Formats: sequence, C-alpha cells, structure tokens
Amino acid sequence: MAESFFSLGRQDQGEALEAVRALTGRPAHLLEKDAWVVWTLGALFESELGAALTFKGGTSLSKAFKVIDRFSEDIDLTYDIRHLAGDLVGHGDGLPSTRSQANKWTSAIRNRLPGWIESSVRPVLESALAKDSLPGRLELVGEGQDKLLLHYPAIGQGTGYVAPAVVLEFGARATGEPHQTIPITCDMDGHLHGVSFPTARAQVMGVERTFWEKATAAHVYCKQGQLRGERYARHWYDLAALSNSRFFAFAIQDREVATAVARHKSFFFAEKDHAGAPIDYAGAVAGKLRIVPAGKSLAALAADYAAMVEDQVMIGDALGFEALMHACARIETLANQASQTTQGGLA
Repeated sequence: MAESFFSLGRQDQGEALEAVRALTGRPAHLLEKDAWVVWTLGALFESELGAALTFKGGTSLSKAFKVIDRFSEDIDLTYDIRHLAGDLVGHGDGLPSTRSQANKWTSAIRNRLPGWIESSVRPVLESALAKDSLPGRLELVGEGQDKLLLHYPAIGQGTGYVAPAVVLEFGARATGEPHQTIPITCDMDGHLHGVSFPTARAQVMGVERTFWEKATAAHVYCKQGQLRGERYARHWYDLAALSNSRFFAFAIQDREVATAVARHKSFFFAEKDHAGAPIDYAGAVAGKLRIVPAGKSLAALAADYAAMVEDQVMIGDALGFEALMHACARIETLANQASQTTQGGLA
C-alpha cells in the first residue's frame, strides 16, 4: 500500500521532491507547494463548507481544467453570496437591482466575511491539520481580512517569488455559478511508486466565466494603467493559454456569462479610468474589450512577467513577453468580433 507523502519524514519528503524534480523538470519548491494546495482544497471541499464554495481563478485553470502550463499557487474561492447574506439577497441570481442596493450588500459582506472565515474556515483547516499531524500555521490577513494564509515549513527553496504559504482568498459577492465538480490531483501524482499524494473533488467555476473575469480585469488595467500589486501578469498568460484551448471559442461566444460578469462588476467593482471616467464593463464585453496595454503600463507588465518567469513558474519554455502580447492582441480582436457577430445574430 502506498504511503502518504505527508506521512513521510522531512528527509524522505525532500528525496521524493528531488526524485520528481529529476523526472519532470519542475522545481522542488513548486512541487511541494502544489501538494499543500491540493491538500487544502481537499480539506475544504470534504467539509460541510464545500457545497457553498466555488474554486476559481488561475489555479482552477491549472488544476481542474489543465489549461495553463504554469504553477498557480493561490486558491481563489467564492462563498455563495446567498449563504453569507441570504437575509439581504434572497435566493435569486445574487445580483442587486440598484447601485445603492449593491453598496448595502457590499458593506454587509465586508463586515461578515472575516468573522465567517475565523469561525467556519479556520476551524475546518485546523482540524484537518491536526488529523493529518501537519505543522501548518494559519493567519488571517489582507486589508479586508479576507485572506487566510496557511504557512508551512518548506523543504524546497526558490527565488522568493513563490512564498511557502498557501493563500486562500475569499470573496462572497457572487454565487460562483456556473460551476461543476471536478477531481483534483497533485503534479507529483503517479511519478513515484509507493508514494501517494493529496487529492480533492472541488466545485469549480466554469472556464467561460473565468475567461471573462480575467479579460475584464485586464481591460481595467489597460484603462487605468497601473498594476495592483505583484504577480498580476499571470492574468495575461492565462488568457493566452485559454485562447489555445478547446474552451476558447465557446467562452468568447457565451453572451449570457459575459453579460453576467459585466453586470456583476458594474455593481460590485465599479472602477474609473486614468482620466476619472467610469469604466464601461458592458461595452468591454460587447465589442470594446482592450487587454493590451501601452507605454509605461506595458513596461510595468513586462517587468512583472519577467519576475514570474525567473522563478520557473512556467512549465517548459515560457512564452516571451512580445509573443504574449501578440497572443493577447489576437484574443482582443476575436473576442470583440465574436461579441459583435453574436449580437448581430440575435438582432
């Protein structure tokens, strides 16, 4: 019977990581973090919380859909707004009818989310750590106290770009739909005889919604011209990878999801461009999407992308930045053409 990776001693874990590194070329510190990511997903979705959680973002593209060839380290999760604020939202589609109503919901969620993380999520993970005799440490962080860090004693070391902590970032201003349940495995799975690795079955956001979430995030950056912290270049890489997948044609033609994302962001994530004008999400998903920045914002994105490449986050040869921007220009054109064609067909 195979022995669990996390039940091995630290020296044996290190040898296992090195053996898989030699077989796959993947850096040991990323293989190790991947095991912690999958373990965390398993602990969450095996609990009673799992039914109201949706796993989303770049890590879901990597782990659930195998769309992106990069290590995605953070776990983005949506806790169904109808569970956290059911007294305000009811049981509909989770979208407000007015901006003032959205503001009221947002205020309530910001007040309630940290308490829910502390009272519901932390105990689940603490119990799972104790059950598996793992030395992780939990810390609630973030300006809105909406992130839970699971620190672990790392064996492998990188450049520092990828920290030895699993970041669970929670949001609760959406339903998480559309979603489906998908099995998740570690990147080390199947490479070592006699050693088993964590697994999970997670409720995962549909690729089409993830595409429009990332595309509109890139659109906002292009309109504002400033990065929101480090490691933001991953969105462009993910969009380029999605454009080469079997999901792309369906995603850019899914008007229902595109419109839902635009409505949701217009209410909950209203932004202004560099000149102070409101960003038009509805226009972005209806033929006016812009995801290729220019000038200083292009240079800032290039620097962030270079840092990501330096830490060997990519699997295999990394796409050059110029090629990445060419790919994104193609996405921009095709998505805008698809939206106009679809609208014309519906007219």
